[in-house]
Amino acid sequence: MTRPILLDTCALIWFANNDILSRAAEDALVAADASGVAVSPISAWEIGMLVAKGRLRMTSSPMDWFQRVIDLGVALAPLPPAILIASSSLPSDRLRDPADRIIAATARALNYRLMTRDKPLLDFAADGHMTAIAC
Repeated sequence: MTRPILLDTCALIWFANNDILSRAAEDALVAADASGVAVSPISAWEIGMLVAKGRLRMTSSPMDWFQRVIDLGVALAPLPPAILIASSSLPSDRLRDPADRIIAATARALNYRLMTRDKPLLDFAADGHMTAIAC
């Protein structure tokens, strides 16, 4: 059985919009079972912020869009206080964005593989702090 995949916010947007992903990302998603793909609740906040700042356009509200993604079978990863606290003391200072820190802490705590195109997250993984799939 393969380890679950945690989509970062950009990967979530590409996944939901059927945009082009790397071959490795597509293969990993195919190999993951229905409950093997998750998203952090912080991604809902990031989607809302992108829309509010005009950096992402949607034909529906961010909440409706996010709910449709969950309805597709993407699991909502837990976000307990332990993960939030862990995000404040990661083993590297590479991650400056608070949402990236929470997503990385979630992947580490739950032993998920993180799917991302975000260079700081990929560098954090390359340092051995988690496993990442470049998309």
